[in-house]
Formats: sequence, structure tokens, C-alpha cells
Amino acid sequence: MESRYSFINNSATKVTGVRLGLSFKRKLRLGLGYSWLDTDVFEKRIITDVNGNLFNTKDYFKFGYVCFYADFVFHKTKRWQLSVPIQCGTGLYWTQYNDGIKIVKSKKRFLLFYEPGITIQYKITKWLGLGLDVCGRLALRNTNYVGNKLNSFVLAPKLLIWFDQIFYTIAPKSKLTEKFGPAYW
Repeated sequence: MESRYSFINNSATKVTGVRLGLSFKRKLRLGLGYSWLDTDVFEKRIITDVNGNLFNTKDYFKFGYVCFYADFVFHKTKRWQLSVPIQCGTGLYWTQYNDGIKIVKSKKRFLLFYEPGITIQYKITKWLGLGLDVCGRLALRNTNYVGNKLNSFVLAPKLLIWFDQIFYTIAPKSKLTEKFGPAYW
């Protein structure tokens, strides 16, 4: 589970997601996930109801996308780690508003994301740490509407738990522990 914080139309937003991945020798992480906008982002809109009366409503901006990521560790000490995450995503965006009777959705449009960044992690104990991703989000669909809304920097604070290290500590004589062993502390 993750939460990534950024700005859309100069308003603070949160993008929530789930990820699943693999780590190779604690140097390279690869994976995929799904993310969606988890904040109400809207513009005021004046529409005409069925009786011909004008009224104000909120036109909400929405998106969801599948992402692929790679994270390469380039510096590591006992407690600190620096890495370069790269994330690419593809999905759909649309707007929707309530016309007084029903929800009216715009046509869903294709979207591409590219998010390069840097990650810093600090290990508090062998199995617990803190981290921070600092990235730039670029919407690769070349329209002013999408670019103005989505291009932003992204912050993702992290609480890190290494479940494998907890297992190795709890079960030091297991076959998995003997084969893969705990990380050197």
C-alpha cells in the first residue's frame, strides 16, 4: 500500500495505490501496481438543468492507472540507502459532475505517466526503517489540460518493515534462514 502526495491545480492531492514486486540481492526492485486519485479535485461549473435553470456544480477530475517500476540502489551503508526509482504508468482520466439527476461522465482518455526520482531510506533496526521518495510526475499526453493538471513533484513518505528479517530473527534454525540468512547488521 502506498500514498503519494503532490499537487494538481495548485491543490494538495493524494494518489493511493497498491504495489507488488521482487527484490534482487537488495540492489534492484521491480514490480507493478495500480494507483488512483484519492482526493476530490474539481472545478466549478455552471450547467443548465432539465427546466432550463442555471446552477453551480462541481466538475470532478478522476484518474486511475497501472504502473510499472524499477528501483536501483546506488549507495548503501549499515543504516542509509540511496536509490533511483523510475515509474511508468498507463491508464485513463475523465471528469464527472452531477447534473441534478444523474452523474455525467466525460469520455475517458488515455494517459501516460513517467516519474523519475530519488529515494532515501534510514534503517532504525534490522527490520524497521523510514524512507522518502522525491519524484517528478510528468504526464506524457501532450495536452495543456492534462499537463497543467498532472505535472508536479511527488513526495512519498515510507514506513519500511522487512518481514524477511523478522522471520529470520524469529526462526533462526529454519531452512529458509539457513539458505538466505539474515542481513548483516
